[in-house]
Amino acid sequence: MLEGKVAVITGAGSGIGRATAHKFAAEGAKVVVAELDEERGEAAARDVRESGGEALFVRTDVSEFDQVEAAVERAVEEYGTLDVMFNNAGIGHYAPLLEHEPEHYDRVVKVNQYGVYHGILAAGRKMAELENPGVIINTASVYAFLASPGVIGYHASKGAIKMMTQAAALELARYGIRVVAIAPGGVDTPIIQGYKDMGLDEELARGQMRRRLQTPEQIADAVALLATDEADAINGSVVMVDDGYAEFK
Repeated sequence: MLEGKVAVITGAGSGIGRATAHKFAAEGAKVVVAELDEERGEAAARDVRESGGEALFVRTDVSEFDQVEAAVERAVEEYGTLDVMFNNAGIGHYAPLLEHEPEHYDRVVKVNQYGVYHGILAAGRKMAELENPGVIINTASVYAFLASPGVIGYHASKGAIKMMTQAAALELARYGIRVVAIAPGGVDTPIIQGYKDMGLDEELARGQMRRRLQTPEQIADAVALLATDEADAINGSVVMVDDGYAEFK
């Protein structure tokens, strides 16, 4: 379904990003693993290649626009074009609001919100330049819609992604570029380690209709579907990929 497409995936060294890199490669895409952690990024790209896919690693701090732009440029240099940009990199920080520190909020917003903005801008410019009507996919969250304690920066950043997706889709439509987002519920990835440490992972699992955490592979399947030409009518939408979490709540 993705045969011949070229994709940049941020945060592809673990969790949803890594699962999506494998899924895209299995579907025939060429993948740029854009990841801050060199060891994880190199390992993810190597695993894709050892599974028979095409992938390369580019160290990328998504909070810095020039690094995101460099990952996009590398994709085009290596593979000739850019069809999919998956702005997935994200972090969290858990602390009760009155114990929260401004630097914690700043860091979460710089990675989650600015990282997506940088990806939209870099990919949008390159796709328009290439006259290639690609798709930009952003990772939002059910927490863009629902409040919970202890993660105000995460809520703020994911809510921003929801609106950035809609605004970017409106502006980039003239170039044939689609912009969509996914909103996962509770997913068993490293970002929820803090919840696990506090014994709250079972509570997260109970939030899903089927009372279980989602897997990164389940989210990757949805991302791959949105990246296909068959999803061409889906634009400016935030697609709930949450096993009913938002509805169940």
